[in-house]
Amino acid sequence: MRKIDWKILKEIGLPKGKFLKRLDWYIIKKFLGTYVFAIALIISIAVVFDFNEKMDRFMSHEAPWNAIVFDYYLNFIPYFANLFSPLFVFIAVIFFTSKLAENSEIIAMFSTGMSFKRMLRPYMVSAAIIAIVTFSLGSYVIPRGSVTRINFEDKYYKPRKANTARNIQLEVDSNVIAYIERFEDYSKTGYRFSLDKFRDKQLVSHLTARSITYDTASIHKWTIKDYMIREMDGMKESITKGDRIDTTLFMEPADFLIMKNQQEMLTSPQLSEYIDRQRQRGFANIKEFEIEYHKRIAMSFASFILTLIGVSLSSKKTKGGMGLHLGIGLALSFSYILFQTIASTFAVNGNVPPVIAVWIPNVLYTFIAFYLYKKAPK
Repeated sequence: MRKIDWKILKEIGLPKGKFLKRLDWYIIKKFLGTYVFAIALIISIAVVFDFNEKMDRFMSHEAPWNAIVFDYYLNFIPYFANLFSPLFVFIAVIFFTSKLAENSEIIAMFSTGMSFKRMLRPYMVSAAIIAIVTFSLGSYVIPRGSVTRINFEDKYYKPRKANTARNIQLEVDSNVIAYIERFEDYSKTGYRFSLDKFRDKQLVSHLTARSITYDTASIHKWTIKDYMIREMDGMKESITKGDRIDTTLFMEPADFLIMKNQQEMLTSPQLSEYIDRQRQRGFANIKEFEIEYHKRIAMSFASFILTLIGVSLSSKKTKGGMGLHLGIGLALSFSYILFQTIASTFAVNGNVPPVIAVWIPNVLYTFIAFYLYKKAPK
């Protein structure tokens, strides 16, 4: 690594002038350059291992090479790069900062009157750039690519789409509740169907049917077979029976046949709209979608927290050198990713609200960052 021209350091002591000095730009370029290099190195290894693991399945399903390269791996790389962004931030910060500390360059910065807080400025600017890119990719770009990637996996590697669904209950209109005991995707048919209509919290109509079939040629059009309708009007009741009736219901198989990791295929605005719509319908299986929505925001803020931890850890010159800093940093970054996974599991399987679950790791590591910041050389 090229050492810093110490004449540049004189600019840092100036109270006025540009927000970012030449030294700041030097640190930003090195930080972001190391970050990109770490991504390229680790993702290239991940691609090799992933292809080695899935090659037999790809070949047995006769996946074309252009689909493997462009549909799968071209979307695989940004997805996993964004997923493990906290790890890459840690590696970049610790590697670059430890090198500065080992060469006594940080000591020289402090000797010019620069404070540790002032030294953090280019690091936080870099973290902001990474946070914006991470959020933009995760919220808008990667979901569109995930549609192609997951469809490829469903066709050539391992089926992800659900073929059946049981005990479906959702609100298809205001005060109209539909229930299907079992739905089969291959025939687009649901069995033991019922439709209840309420007025002022009173049941006014109850329809039961042997089956209901979705018309794929139309939108929201269903065919109900062997039905019976009970109409209630106070103490009066009328019953209507029939073999077949066509109706429009604001539901479709995609509402309850949820593909595994389907939440990754939706942009953040689409996720928000989907969550609101399903919540209004009374559909309970939306926690994974809520977790994905809030995780994209929390992961972006993690760049600032982990950058502060990395700089605080590696800015002090130690006998262990870069190896010690890198070991501690990797342990903390992996523990952050692990803790985030565990917290998400609590939200899915427990009663922890998704927004709280995804922010628990950030809150905890903020305290760690604050502690290390106080212990950092001043």
